[in-house]
Amino acid sequence: MEGFPRDEFDEDFELEDVTVEPAPPYWFPGGRMPDDARRMGLTHHVPDGALLDFASHLDSSRPFHRAVAWVLLVVFGGPVVIYVVQLVHDVVAH
Repeated sequence: MEGFPRDEFDEDFELEDVTVEPAPPYWFPGGRMPDDARRMGLTHHVPDGALLDFASHLDSSRPFHRAVAWVLLVVFGGPVVIYVVQLVHDVVAH
């Protein structure tokens, strides 16, 4: 069948075929990395890319994943909120 990617379950698939490169399984790291992140050079090997790859694997239909997303939001958003509150306090105090 033309137009469909071939995989190792095709009966005509040969590992020696140099024109076909089997895709890595979807569970490999970096598989869900957004195209924009890939163009920027992020991979799952760098800290920012690893965090982005981890967050992209969260599923909102699972309660534990939702809890992890909220924890990530607090961990990364909390310091920003505290800094803004301190900045406003310093501006008002002077």
